Amino acid sequence: MPGNTSGHSGRMTRIVVCAPATRITREHADAATTLVAEEFPQHSITFHEQCFASQGHFAGPDIVRLEALVECANDPAFDAVWFAKGGYGSNRIAEAAIARMKAPARAKTYVGFSDCGYLLGALYRAGIGQCAHGSMAANARSETGREAARRVLRWFSGDNSGLEPSLDGQTPAAAFNLITLAMLTGTPMMPDLTGHVVMVEEVSEHLYSVDRLFFHLSGALPRLAGLRLGSVTAVPENDREFGQTAEEIAQFWCARAGIPYLGRAKIGHTADNHIVPFGLASPAGAA
Repeated sequence: MPGNTSGHSGRMTRIVVCAPATRITREHADAATTLVAEEFPQHSITFHEQCFASQGHFAGPDIVRLEALVECANDPAFDAVWFAKGGYGSNRIAEAAIARMKAPARAKTYVGFSDCGYLLGALYRAGIGQCAHGSMAANARSETGREAARRVLRWFSGDNSGLEPSLDGQTPAAAFNLITLAMLTGTPMMPDLTGHVVMVEEVSEHLYSVDRLFFHLSGALPRLAGLRLGSVTAVPENDREFGQTAEEIAQFWCARAGIPYLGRAKIGHTADNHIVPFGLASPAGAA
């Protein structure tokens, strides 16, 4: 039964959820709270009220999102900050948030993906806490997303079975949404990924846009240990075929840039989204 492998054992994690980008609903929060209570009672989960704020595209104005993130990061009552949802907006507050993080923030784990990759990159560059690409609290509302949320909650318990299978514990890794990583390059939030295996995924972009992003990244990234491609989903229909698949695009630009192409990764905007801790991680399946 999903979630029963380690749901009633393992270490306790006090989780707080904030929304650095777009809002979630009370129903999203209720679904995640129920999942934790029923299957992971060793954990606790608290939703910052800011998660439900709204101003245009965002979960409240920039200053509201910034204050909530800083409050959650600096609160010693919590062990982990689990981002509520992606969308767009965390880049607008990431640099200011990093500048205000204190000692308690450095002891925390931060989990999210997609747009929240801006924050993960900035945190990783600053050496603050343990960052991990993984599904978010909002995923708990759908049946397919619930298993992705369980994967993160198991990891909080010390169960590494939900880590991306290719992680070897010897080569540092990082994972990003493709366009997020492209936008990070050249900014003060971009971490040094030299020697890393970088994993990328994308959603809702034309294949010509995927090609364009790889063009940019192939000239902007440092010397990598390799690149893996996650899922590329919800590709819009164009008026003509691009002529290459997403994997062929990745292989083409990796070859042009001398980056070892290492194959596929189980990350992306799907229920199969696996966890990629930034830096070094224990091999998948280790206790």
